Amino acid sequence: MRTVLLFLLLLLPGLALATPGDVFTSPRDTVRLVQGASEGGAGRLALEFSLQPGWHIYWRNPGDAGFPPRVSAPPPAQVSPLAFPPPEYLLQNGVAAYVLSGHVVLPFTVTGAPLGAAISASWLVCADICVPEHAAFTLSLAGGAALPPSGIVASPFPASLSPDGTLALTGPSAAQIAAARFFPDTPGLLDNAAPQILGFTADGLTLRLKLAAPPPSPLTGVLELTDHSGAMQALAISAPPGLPVAHPPYWLLALLGGLVLNLMPCVFPVLAMKAFAFTRLGGAAHGHIRREALGYAAGVLVSMLALAGLLLALRAAGAAAFWGFQFQSPVFVAVAAWIILAVGLSLAGWFHLVTPGFIRHVPAQHSFLTGLLAVLVATPCTAPFMGTAIAAALALPVAPALGIFAALGLGLALPILVLATAPQLAARLPRPGAWMLWLQRLLALPMFATFGWLAWVLFRQSGAAGLALLLLGGLALAVFLRWRPVLILAVAVLLPFLHASPAAPALTLPGAQPYSAAALASLRAADRPVFIDLTAAWCVTCLVNETTTLATPTVQRAFAARHVALLVGDWTDRTPALTALLAANHRAGVPLYLYYPPGAAAARRLPQILSPGLVIAALGQ
Repeated sequence: MRTVLLFLLLLLPGLALATPGDVFTSPRDTVRLVQGASEGGAGRLALEFSLQPGWHIYWRNPGDAGFPPRVSAPPPAQVSPLAFPPPEYLLQNGVAAYVLSGHVVLPFTVTGAPLGAAISASWLVCADICVPEHAAFTLSLAGGAALPPSGIVASPFPASLSPDGTLALTGPSAAQIAAARFFPDTPGLLDNAAPQILGFTADGLTLRLKLAAPPPSPLTGVLELTDHSGAMQALAISAPPGLPVAHPPYWLLALLGGLVLNLMPCVFPVLAMKAFAFTRLGGAAHGHIRREALGYAAGVLVSMLALAGLLLALRAAGAAAFWGFQFQSPVFVAVAAWIILAVGLSLAGWFHLVTPGFIRHVPAQHSFLTGLLAVLVATPCTAPFMGTAIAAALALPVAPALGIFAALGLGLALPILVLATAPQLAARLPRPGAWMLWLQRLLALPMFATFGWLAWVLFRQSGAAGLALLLLGGLALAVFLRWRPVLILAVAVLLPFLHASPAAPALTLPGAQPYSAAALASLRAADRPVFIDLTAAWCVTCLVNETTTLATPTVQRAFAARHVALLVGDWTDRTPALTALLAANHRAGVPLYLYYPPGAAAARRLPQILSPGLVIAALGQ
């Protein structure tokens, strides 16, 4: 990737050069050669960068793109490598870079250089575009003030790296550390865009890294530790190989998350359908009921693993894919809405649902299809325990990651699987009767409500034109299903005309402002407390939290009493700035809730399921 980038840079007409002197100036930055006190016959020098807002240069390991500043001098002079301060992490469109911005001082030493020698420097300065720059500075009289320290200190904590990529430090505790990030000295060792999962053991902390190549022994780099007040300390560490580290049982968290997911609003329609299916089995043999339960579980697991495989493949290809990412596509939303509408029409008695031929030989095929549908409608929801488990899965190799998603699917299917192993429960199922027809018609209502919700989501994504196409397709689907089922695929001709034309963010919360990095920086500079609500129109958990917690008079009065600024980020469509915010906070999807107390450098992350008491307690800490 760097080779391609460097080739493109050679074609840029904006290559910035400088004539010999002490200062280089461009619209992007000002760079000067600073001369410090000599030590042992070596001249102490530094490149001092003053970068314009939004522009950055690269650290000694640039990450996925770019190259670091370089200095040289003609023989017989010898120039030492540049000393770098702690880097910043920048994630843009799935490309992770280690950068420096603002005021940057890069010390180095020169030996054997005569007075008046030229010190050449080159660097890459980037914002939305990248510009390679070059300057030649004149070496003048030795002497000057002491240069500032790098800001990186040797770590006092013993460190080790386990074979699975877990960096372990003995000493720091959860009471001391709120966030951590590791920057390796050697390029190419890590999947730089992958989350680094922070955990704690009885004697220290762990940081789960996603290795891209076998690490050297020992692994060296800079570990940035941020405490709960927002203060950051950069430690130079050397981590020799160590024993495997015990991790939190992510599979158990996923299993519990899938189980709780059954209680979330988006899954209610499918559970109602499944309950109806089992009422039709009243009086049937337990073996038949067991096959139906296993068919439903198989449908859940197959669709969950297929979704997980797609998500992991997209992330491996560099795409910023998170839980629920498919609902950011208007085409997917339209297809999902039509499927839900077809199920609703079938329950309402408009037509008889016929199992597709390719799945007709699958045992308990109707239950299998219901399991597929359960995962389809479950992905806009999140539940407790899911966020940590899915974030961990996205940082793990493929096999254990799929295991975590399988545990999530197993938890979702668990209530139905209980019937497969409990004959006494199956025996209590009500006997079929005329009442079932009324129940079937009643269960069509949640499906029609789900179709209406997805229509609203598509309107947010594609405007009135997209909504009109969806309704036209729904009408055609209803006609074809009743009289010409073979023509239902003709509805697909409408899909290429669905284009994203996002509407302005819907700021339904009183006093809310759209989120932007500039707005957050401005409010924090004014010492205002800030609450960030990262949401999406298709995220049912987000909508429930906003209705039951954030929009309530109690919470609104608490915001007003403390002068809290409320910023809302709408992730309904793909928004790189919001995707980067999710990745920086190790979240696998929305919702994300952050609270910045006045004067704090780091945010407090709130759980994904809110209550008024929880929010008010966070504001009062």
